[in-house]
Amino acid sequence: MRTIQLFVGARKEAKARLRVTPGQGRVYINGIPVEIYGNEIVREKILTPLRLDDKFVKTHDFRIKVEGGGIIGQADACAMAIARALAAHSESLKAKILQFNRYLIAGDPRRTEPKKPNRRSARRFKQKSYR
Repeated sequence: MRTIQLFVGARKEAKARLRVTPGQGRVYINGIPVEIYGNEIVREKILTPLRLDDKFVKTHDFRIKVEGGGIIGQADACAMAIARALAAHSESLKAKILQFNRYLIAGDPRRTEPKKPNRRSARRFKQKSYR
């Protein structure tokens, strides 16, 4: 019987659902191996929590479904889901992850500033026309 654990990560508008199953340490994002997903910076963001523990990673497969947001928000959501899975596996890993980057587990509270009335964006004023 294969045990499956589910974890969730979110960043900005992106949501990631992670399934952890026993396996050989493969990581798939929306059915695509992480080695060919996005660019190098995105892959680094996703694999950052996996570098904190080798033993658990080599014995489990990570299948992530991510939707919404942009590519960087999706990468951060995937990293959060992986970090939460590692933290649930071991308390010492949780302390290590919190010491490394607390936003990997707790989430980043920053959001887009809302647009104000009579402005082009949140802070940019409309251009004045004098003639």
